[in-house]
Amino acid sequence: MLLPEIEFEPLTAALEATTVVFAGDGGTLSGLAAKLDKASGGQLRRAGEAARFKGKRKQIYEVLAPHALEQVRIIVAGTAGSEPMTRREWADLGGRIAGRIGEVEAASVVVEAAGGAKAETAELAARLAMGAMLRLYTFDKYRSAPPRKDNGNGEPGEKSAETPKLARLKIHVPDPAAARDAFALLEPLARGTMLARDLVNEPANVLGPVEFAERCADLATLGVEIEVLEPEALEKIGMRALLAVAQGSVRPARVVVMTWNGGKSKRARPLCFVGKGVVFDTGGISMKPAAGMEDMKGDMGGAAAVAGLMHALAGRKAPVNAIGIVGLVENMPSGSAQRPGDIVRSLSGQTVEVLNTDAEGRLVLCDLLWYANERYKPRFMINLATLTGAIMVALGKEHAGLFSNDDKLAGELAAAGTATGELVWRMPLSAAYDKLIDSKNADMKNIGGRFGGAITAAQFLKRFVKDTPWAHLDVAGVAMDSTKTDTSQTWASGWGVQLLDALVADHYEKG
Repeated sequence: MLLPEIEFEPLTAALEATTVVFAGDGGTLSGLAAKLDKASGGQLRRAGEAARFKGKRKQIYEVLAPHALEQVRIIVAGTAGSEPMTRREWADLGGRIAGRIGEVEAASVVVEAAGGAKAETAELAARLAMGAMLRLYTFDKYRSAPPRKDNGNGEPGEKSAETPKLARLKIHVPDPAAARDAFALLEPLARGTMLARDLVNEPANVLGPVEFAERCADLATLGVEIEVLEPEALEKIGMRALLAVAQGSVRPARVVVMTWNGGKSKRARPLCFVGKGVVFDTGGISMKPAAGMEDMKGDMGGAAAVAGLMHALAGRKAPVNAIGIVGLVENMPSGSAQRPGDIVRSLSGQTVEVLNTDAEGRLVLCDLLWYANERYKPRFMINLATLTGAIMVALGKEHAGLFSNDDKLAGELAAAGTATGELVWRMPLSAAYDKLIDSKNADMKNIGGRFGGAITAAQFLKRFVKDTPWAHLDVAGVAMDSTKTDTSQTWASGWGVQLLDALVADHYEKG
C-alpha cells in the first residue's frame, strides 16, 4: 500500500492540474476560488448553476478544462450547513475528496480561513488530510495483478488500477506551519487506524498468535514497552481459561502487554485497554457453519484496535500512562481441543462450565481483565471484542454495543463516539441476567441461552472486573465487513482507534 505524500503549502503556491476548492451557502465562491472563477470568465459559477449546486455538504461538482486556467480539472465541494463543520465532518470531507480525485499523480486542495481564524483553519486542514489518508488505504499486498473491469458484457475488460495512484496531495492553507504541526498529531492516529485495518485484513495463515505478537513488538520503535507472555508463563500465572481456547490449535497462544508511560508521573494509575485476539475462530468442537467462516480471520478486531490505539498514543507522545493487553489464540477443533461440558478454572479462581466452545472470546477476556486489574490497579478498563452475533441483531452495523458499570465512563465513550463517528449504544447490565449464566456444575457457564446473548456475555465479563470502572465494547458489527463510509472503504474498518484516542485526549491527558 502506497499512500500519497501530504504537503501543506501557502495559498500563493502553484496549484496542481487537479485542484479542489470549496463553496459556501448558495454555491458562493470566495477567496482563491473566486479568483479562479473570474479568470475563467465565470465558468466555475455557471457550471455550478447548471449542476444545481447549492454549496451544501456532500455536494460536489467538477469542471473539466476550464477556460483560461492552467488547471485541467477543478472540483468544487460544498461546506454549507446550519452549523459550522465539525472535526469529524472535515475528515469525512477529506475522504470524499480523495475518493473523487481518482487516479492522478498530484492534486491541490485549497482550504481558506474558516471563520477567519488561521489556527482553526490549520486544524481543519489537518483533519481533512487525515480523512484523505484513511480513504486512500487499500489492502492489496497479495494481488499479483490489478483486477479487470467488467466490460458490460459479463466478460473481463481492460485491467484497472484499483490502488490509487495519487502520489502527492498538496493542501493550501493560510498557515502551512501550523497545519503541519496539527497534522503531526493526527498522522499517528491515521497510522494506528491503518495498523488495525492491516491486522484484521490479514489472512489467518499469515497472521497467527506469534505473528500478531511480533507486529505488536514493532511498537517498541515508538517507545512502547513490550512484554510477550508465552504458554509456559501463562500456565504459571494461571490463565487457564485463555489457554483452554488455544489448546486445540498447533499455534501457541500469546499475551502481549504494551505499556506507554507518557504521563508526568510514571506512578500515576494507568488507563487499561484489553483486546480479544482470536486470530481465527472455527468455533472449535462447536463448529460454525462453513458459509462465511472465512470472515473469522477478523475475530481479533478488538486486539487490532488496542494495538492501533497504542500506536496512536505513542506516535503523538500522549501525556498519559496507558496499558494495552491483547490475548492471542486460535480456536480450532482437534483431538486436543476443549469439549462442550469441560470445566476450566479461570485466573480469578472462578470456574466456568464450557457448554459451547464457540463462546470462546469471553474465556480469553475473563483472564485478561482479572490480570490487568490485579497487576495494574488501573483508573479504568475498557475491553473490545468481536464477541457476539447477537449485538448485530440488536444494533446492525452502525453502532458498537456498550456495556458499563460506570455512568461517567459510559458517557465519555458516547461523547467520543459522536465526535469521531465511531458510534456506541449503551446496553443494559443487570443482576437479573445472572441467573441465565449460573451453572449447576461450576460457578458459571459460558452461554446463557437464546435470548439476550450480547447481554449475558457482558454479564459474564462483569464477574471479573470487581469495582473498577469498566466498559465492554462489542464490536462484532463494526470492526469487520462494516458499513462503508467516506473514510473507510475496506473490509476492515480499524474501528475503535479513533474512539479511544478521542476519549483519552478529551478527558484523561490533563491530570
